[in-house]
Amino acid sequence: MARLFHVPLSPFCRKVRLSLAEKRIECELVEERYWEPSPDFLRRNPAAKVPVLKIDNITMSESAAICEYLEEVYPDPSLMPRTPESRLEVRRLVGWFDDKFHAEVTSKLLYERVNKKVMKQGFPDSRNVKDGAKAIKYHLDYMAWLLDHRRWLAGDVMTLADFAAAAHLSALDYISDVDWNRSDVVKDWYAKIKSRPAFRSILADQVPGFPPPQHYADLDF
Repeated sequence: MARLFHVPLSPFCRKVRLSLAEKRIECELVEERYWEPSPDFLRRNPAAKVPVLKIDNITMSESAAICEYLEEVYPDPSLMPRTPESRLEVRRLVGWFDDKFHAEVTSKLLYERVNKKVMKQGFPDSRNVKDGAKAIKYHLDYMAWLLDHRRWLAGDVMTLADFAAAAHLSALDYISDVDWNRSDVVKDWYAKIKSRPAFRSILADQVPGFPPPQHYADLDF
C-alpha cells in the first residue's frame, strides 16, 4: 500500500490525494507536522515539505512531480488529455492554481487563518486576509470565463487541472472563504467534482480547533 505524508488542508497534498483516489490506488495517510520536521521526515524530503509519497519502493516529493509519476505509471483512468496542446493547457492551469492562485489567495487566507494558529506564529495579518479576499473574486471570475467556454476547466474532459483547482478551493471552503454565489457555473462545477468518489476522504477531513461549515460536506451545498 502507498503511504502519503500530508497535512489535511494542504492543497498540494489534496491534489495528490485526489489523483490517488481517482486512480483507485489504496493509500495510508500519515499526518506530518512539517513545520516541526523530524530526522525521519527530513530523510524523506530534505526540503521539509509535504506531500511526500512512498509508492513502488520509491519516496517522492513535490506534488507536480508526484502527479506526473502517477499519470505515467498508473495511466487508467487518465487525468491528462491525449494531444500535446491539450496537455499543455492542463499544465498551464495546474501552474496557475499552484503558483498564482496559491500566492494571491491560499497563502493569504488559509495560511493566515489556520496555519499561523497551528504553527503558533501569531495572529492573522488583516492586510493579507483583505488582499486574499479581494483576489479570490478575480480567480473565480476567470474560472467562470473558462467554464463558459468549456465543459471542464481545461477542455471537454475532467483533468488534473480540475483537481488542482478543487484542491485549493476545497481547503478554502473548509474555512468558509469561497463565495459560491458569485458564479453559478463555478458552483455547478464544484458540486460536480466534489460528488466524485475520489472526494470522499477530503470531505471527511476534520482539523482540531477548526470545525468545517455545515455545507462543506454537503454534495448539494
